[in-house]
Amino acid sequence: HTFYQDNNDVEVLNSEYGKNVIKLLRIRRDGKKHCIKEVEVCVHIRLDSVNEYLHGDNSAVIPTDTMKNIVLALAKCKGIQIIEQFALDICNHLISSYCHVVYVKAYVQEVPWRRLEKNGIPHVHSFICVPEGIRFCEAEQCQNGCPLVISGIKELKLKKTTQSGFQGFHRDKYTTIPDRTDRVLSAELFCKWSYGVCQDIDFDCVWDTVHECVLEAFSGPPDCGEYSPCHQKTINNIQMLILARVPQEIEVTLNNIYYDVIDLEKFGLTNDKEVRELLKY
Repeated sequence: HTFYQDNNDVEVLNSEYGKNVIKLLRIRRDGKKHCIKEVEVCVHIRLDSVNEYLHGDNSAVIPTDTMKNIVLALAKCKGIQIIEQFALDICNHLISSYCHVVYVKAYVQEVPWRRLEKNGIPHVHSFICVPEGIRFCEAEQCQNGCPLVISGIKELKLKKTTQSGFQGFHRDKYTTIPDRTDRVLSAELFCKWSYGVCQDIDFDCVWDTVHECVLEAFSGPPDCGEYSPCHQKTINNIQMLILARVPQEIEVTLNNIYYDVIDLEKFGLTNDKEVRELLKY
């Protein structure tokens, strides 16, 4: 026998739905000079009822295709100069246009295009994709509430070939790795931070400052570097430098990318830590 729980006995805890992976390119033309923003957007909303879930009543449901079209129309009408502002524009439009929408969340990430230069002269309409980390943000807003914004960096790959080690750690019968005083430190960074009141914030300046802090704290001085005794200390160095310059709540993750020195003696070759194999990613 098929058994269906009575709707009166069920509480719907999360009724969000939305449209993911809306990809678009926005071109702004100032005479011969062109500026671009290529973004991926995800939009989720929550309505003031759950009739579509409990009773199959779609009368209040805003189609996800409508959400996609709103994003495209806002890109045309508002432009995309700063992704945080674009995310806020999306939230504001949905909250102000539909009285039965009680919550909106907009996620925007940007493709890292950089203007090409020739002999220090910026090209007017050509760009190159630079893997210096992906900028992303998320804005959320409730009816009659202030918007909240987080920004971040993801998929930023960093590496230094010395001034890193890992030793003196806890050992037991399951420990097999040796102490290392000179290793390659390679990692992929994820970093995000939250803002308070979203008024008069230079989102570009904050993002550039955080990005600069990450590179500076990871690498150390350019002529000698700085020794890293473990991933955790490096993460803390990054966080402390960011907090000194941008006093926002911050979260930093470094995912280890591990290279091991390979034995080349069977080929009659010595290997002074020059050739390493990627073991874990």
